[in-house]
Amino acid sequence: MAKVLLAGESWISTTTEYKGYDSFTSTKLEIGCDDLLQALRGLGHNVTHLRAHDVPEHFPWTLADLNQYDVIILSDIGSNSFTLSNGVFAGGNPSVNRLELLKQWVEAGGSLMMAGGYLSFGGFEGKAHYHNTPIEDILPVTVAPYDDRVEAPQGVTPQTTQANPISDGLGEFPVILGYQDVTPKVASQVLMTVADKPLLVTATAGKGRTLAYNTDIAPHWASQEFMAWSHYGEFFSRCIQWLAGDLA
Repeated sequence: MAKVLLAGESWISTTTEYKGYDSFTSTKLEIGCDDLLQALRGLGHNVTHLRAHDVPEHFPWTLADLNQYDVIILSDIGSNSFTLSNGVFAGGNPSVNRLELLKQWVEAGGSLMMAGGYLSFGGFEGKAHYHNTPIEDILPVTVAPYDDRVEAPQGVTPQTTQANPISDGLGEFPVILGYQDVTPKVASQVLMTVADKPLLVTATAGKGRTLAYNTDIAPHWASQEFMAWSHYGEFFSRCIQWLAGDLA
């Protein structure tokens, strides 16, 4: 099975509680991908999770570092986290552009998946900001320079649009509660849609493969029904297997 680096899908929350005259503040690290990590590891994948706050300093800095992995997944982590390391933002020193590095790695034969969320693709208020970046160059979709979220609190059902090794045989997909509105590139393959918008899109980039899954891997866009789905882990395992070249 594949060796995978999943970057993002965590956040730090600060809460202030007011109790009459007094108040206190607490801080909590929250992980959004625990279910996915457990599912993928249970299916034999070797997955390393790089938490969002560690990405600026610890995401791979060289092609050799990236070559340790078969597949890189970016999930709910904006482009700033890859470009604004401490040395650049605090020190004002030139550094490696790791978005460009990731592009080079994919074009040389690596594999990249981006999953949707509030800090993916365009993102909330456009803050993910992958438009006009080296990552957009290799993704199978073009990214809007503005807020690209579509909230669907009523629930919408993903549909398979053509036979493919990723979604075939998994039956009806559970509803999701939102997605990113992206535009598939001409040479891409739209494997699934939701509300007539692309949901699962694949392509090649140089010698590598890329995949855009335009909704979240965890709540809130991934509904509780989706999280409890018997094929939850198998679906994402197949995405990884396709990226790694283990599925046609």
